[in-house]
Amino acid sequence: MSENQIKTESTDVLIIGAGPSGTVAAAILQKKGYKVHIVEKQRFPRFVIGESLLPRCMENFDKAGLIDAIEKHPFQKKFGAKFVHNEKTCDFDFSQQYTKGWSWTWQVQRSCFDKVLADEVESRDIQLDYETEVTGVTIHEDGTSVTKVRNSKGEEQQIEAKYIIDASGFGRVLPRLFDLDAPSDMPARASLFTHIDSKSNSSDPERQRIIIVVHDIDVWAWVIPFSDGSTSVGVVGSADSVNKFEGNLEEQMRSWIGEIDALNKRFTGDEFKFEPRKIMGYSSEVKQLYGKGYVLTGNASGFIDPVFSSGVTLATESGARAAELIIKEFEGEEANWEEDYSNYIKGGVKVFKAFIEAWYDGTLPTIFFSPNANDKIRKQICSVLAGYVWDKSNPFVTKPQRVLSNILKIIS
Repeated sequence: MSENQIKTESTDVLIIGAGPSGTVAAAILQKKGYKVHIVEKQRFPRFVIGESLLPRCMENFDKAGLIDAIEKHPFQKKFGAKFVHNEKTCDFDFSQQYTKGWSWTWQVQRSCFDKVLADEVESRDIQLDYETEVTGVTIHEDGTSVTKVRNSKGEEQQIEAKYIIDASGFGRVLPRLFDLDAPSDMPARASLFTHIDSKSNSSDPERQRIIIVVHDIDVWAWVIPFSDGSTSVGVVGSADSVNKFEGNLEEQMRSWIGEIDALNKRFTGDEFKFEPRKIMGYSSEVKQLYGKGYVLTGNASGFIDPVFSSGVTLATESGARAAELIIKEFEGEEANWEEDYSNYIKGGVKVFKAFIEAWYDGTLPTIFFSPNANDKIRKQICSVLAGYVWDKSNPFVTKPQRVLSNILKIIS
C-alpha cells in the first residue's frame, strides 16, 4: 500500500500509552466531549513496576471519574508507610498528615490495575489500539500533527490530531523521535525485584502500608503487600552494591533476602511468582516537557527514583494537568504551558528530588528514627510522603533542602 493509500483517521487528541497517565488524561478529555484515540505498544495485561500509589493520586482518579471502576476490584488499601532500620521503626499514617487530602490509596499489581483503567476508558467509547507502535510523528506549524503507527499485523495507519499527549512511559516515544532526552543528574542506581507468594494473612494491618527497610547508607528494600497475599519485594542501591552477589537473578534475590534481616524473617523459603528482574540506571530527564502541539506526561517526561513511590503520582498529576490545559486551549482560552504545566510539574519533582537526595545522604533516615521528632514536623513530612508536593503552605514544599538541613541540626 502506498503512502497515499494508508488509512487515515482524525481525532482531537492522540494519546501514546495506556498507563495511568494516559487513561487519566483520556477520561478527563472525554468527559468534556472531546474525541480521544489511544495507541499502546503492548498488549494488556502486562507487567510494570511502580505498585505503591500515593493519596495524591486519588484526586486525579477522582477528576477522571475512575474511582468507582477501581473500587470494584479488591486491590490492597494503603493507609501509610513504615520505615525500618534494625530494631528502629518509623510509622507515617496518612490520616495524620499536614495537608488536607486523601488519607489512603492502593497497593496494586500494575498488570491488573492498568488493565482496569484501560478497560474503563474503552467502555466510554474511547478508541484504544493495543500492539500499535508509533513509527513517526510530523507536527505542523499550527500544532496539528500526523502520526504514523503500525499494528502487530504490520498494517500501517495515520492519525491526524490537534494535540498529542505522550504518556508512553519508559518507551519515551517523543523524546526519542524529537531528540528530547537529557542526562539525569541523579546517580545511577539499580533495582532487583520480584513478587513473592508469602501466604501471609491478607487482613494483617501490616499489609496496609508499604514497608521500607534501610539496610545501609547505600541499600534499601521495599515490601509492598497485595490483597491476594503475595508481596512485591525489591532491593535498590548503587549498581556495585546491588550486584554484589553472584549467581543468576533468583540466586541473587535469595542472597539479598538472607542478607537483610527484615526480609529474611518474612520471606525465607517462600516461592517467587516470577524470576526476579533487574533494572539499571533508571533515572531520566528531558530537555522540555511540552512543545507546539504536544506534551510529555508521566515517565515519558522523566523518572527520579522509586524510594517514595512518586512515579504514579507524577504520572496522574501530569496527565490530568495536561488534559485540563488542552481543554482550556480548545475552549478558546490562553493556556500558560510554561507556568501552569512545566514549572508546576517541575516544582513537584523538585520536592520529591530533595527528599530522595536527603534519603540517600542519610538526612531523612536520621530524622525518621530520631526520638526528638516534632509532631508538626512529622505531619508536614507525612504530607510529602502522601504526594502533596504542591501544597505551598508546607515549608517542606517551598524550601525542602533548607528545612531538612535545619531539622537535622536541631535533632542531632
